[in-house]
Amino acid sequence: MSDAAGSPSLQLDLRRGSIVVMKASQEHGSDLQAVAPWFPSARVKNELVVEVELDDLLLNIAVLARWTAPNVCWGASLAAMVSEVSQDIAFAQAELEHGATESLSQVEVMDRLGLAWRADLTSFQARDVGRLLTLRHGANFSVPGAGKTRVALAVFQAERHAGRAQRLLVVCPKSAYESWQFENSAAYGNEALRMVVADDGHVDPVADAILINYERLPGMANLLVEWLDNQAAVLVLDEAHRMKLGSAGAYGAACMVLGPHARRRMILTGTPAPNGARDLENLLGFVWPGHGRQIVRREVGGGDLAKASRVLRPLFTRTTKKELGLPPVTSRVRRLKMPNLHGEIYSALIGQMSARAEASRNDLEGLGRVLMYLLMAATSPALLAVGTTKYDPLVYRVPPLEVPERAALTELMRDLPSYEMSPKFQEVLKIVDNNAAQGRKTLVWSTFVRNLTTMEALLQRYSPAVVHGGTRDRVQQIEKFRSDPDCHVLLSNPATLGEGVSLHQTCHDAVYVDRDFAAGRYLQSLDRIHRLGLGRDIETNITVLVSEGTIDEAVDGRLAAKLQFMGLVLDDPAVRELADLEEEPSIGETLDQKDLQALMGHLHGFPAS
Repeated sequence: MSDAAGSPSLQLDLRRGSIVVMKASQEHGSDLQAVAPWFPSARVKNELVVEVELDDLLLNIAVLARWTAPNVCWGASLAAMVSEVSQDIAFAQAELEHGATESLSQVEVMDRLGLAWRADLTSFQARDVGRLLTLRHGANFSVPGAGKTRVALAVFQAERHAGRAQRLLVVCPKSAYESWQFENSAAYGNEALRMVVADDGHVDPVADAILINYERLPGMANLLVEWLDNQAAVLVLDEAHRMKLGSAGAYGAACMVLGPHARRRMILTGTPAPNGARDLENLLGFVWPGHGRQIVRREVGGGDLAKASRVLRPLFTRTTKKELGLPPVTSRVRRLKMPNLHGEIYSALIGQMSARAEASRNDLEGLGRVLMYLLMAATSPALLAVGTTKYDPLVYRVPPLEVPERAALTELMRDLPSYEMSPKFQEVLKIVDNNAAQGRKTLVWSTFVRNLTTMEALLQRYSPAVVHGGTRDRVQQIEKFRSDPDCHVLLSNPATLGEGVSLHQTCHDAVYVDRDFAAGRYLQSLDRIHRLGLGRDIETNITVLVSEGTIDEAVDGRLAAKLQFMGLVLDDPAVRELADLEEEPSIGETLDQKDLQALMGHLHGFPAS
């Protein structure tokens, strides 16, 4: 039997933004079943219908050459998308082959922006805009504080001025909304874009620009596809490392749905590969659907990162810390010995956690809990004991009690603050005290809210500001730290305050009570106090606290390896330098027990004895 005259043997259409439906005629069902296994994402719906991911189709489109029957019919939107992406890939491959990194001159850039543009551009911002305008799509991996938001807005304006785009969609953390709104006003003055935050499940049909956070994106992807399809648009992923899991994560999957519907795609992040090459694969897979991952895998997979950096350089622009003209940052690690009881409890927990980890070998969530427990125990095992609420601060007794000889280990863990002060908290107290005496403010980081609430109680003398996920007056707390002369310390965690906030005009000293394996969050948090605008005479100090013989040492080693990789692939010595922290002695070790009792007694209103 032959196909009916004019009817397609294979029909391909785009559904739900990123799903390609391949439907065969009755006569060619077996041919479709033979082709399907060549697409890793293929889902066989029935003998005549197969669905594949758009990214998969674009990567393996040559497979369709196996289809020899006539009358293959492509849906109009899918055909246009495949054609455009094929041109994009050809362009990117040509850039890689020629090693092209040319940029428009600053005069050419300003001419492309037109008279509507009002904001100034630094020389490196103009260079980055000029480079991105020579690419069909691009990535800006400049360090935090280099002005990536302004650069992206300038690229959009150049496309708008040329009539190639009318709309801008920005996916970013909530903390970045303020920056985009400020840059919108700076760039356009009284003629600012109609920039709307899509926070209520509604997409403004007449907005010039839409801001949406990563958390909201999965539930609104289909509405945003329609908005992108309505007029030519530029799509920007700000802090794009948020979708580093690619289609395997909810944020990444939503971004991959939106990507092919945009006239121009652009990603912004200062930490493009916090966990290695796979992160970079997924980011560039968004920029160049179908082939971005393949390009990175080919160039980085060989292990010669210096070569990979040279080869990949045409695909992104980057302003380094050195180009910002910032004074160097001094990063040190202080290794602290655990007191006897702390060490005994930690050793016992290691046995329990090892058994739990073995049982959770294939359970990432379970292993994550084990890691969190050990990180807490490295500061104080008492953090694992249940309080009235999970955020209850530890209450330290001054002077400490004698350790009872026959108490159960679980009781000792619960009552540990009555017997010993955590060395990390001792260190924080001394650092904040020394800095306050010199009129310097201190930013103290910890992963755990209970650490923050405990230090808030210990540091009352210094009128601390506190910002974590449950903080309702976040803006007021940050402003208190910036402007209140009696507030000498800000307590926060990188997950909450690691992005989008500038504190470099107020604070030049940061202390990490603990760190996890998230290299990207660590780098982002470092840049809260070390960014564009610092005077050359400013001394910036970073202190990392590590409890000897604990999970802290394993985290320290893994972060060093990740930073080394990232520095090599970005050809950035400043990142590599952070991988090898200079060691220095603990300040707290100079305190004897009576010094500590006097300080703690003063903080809690007890007379010194």
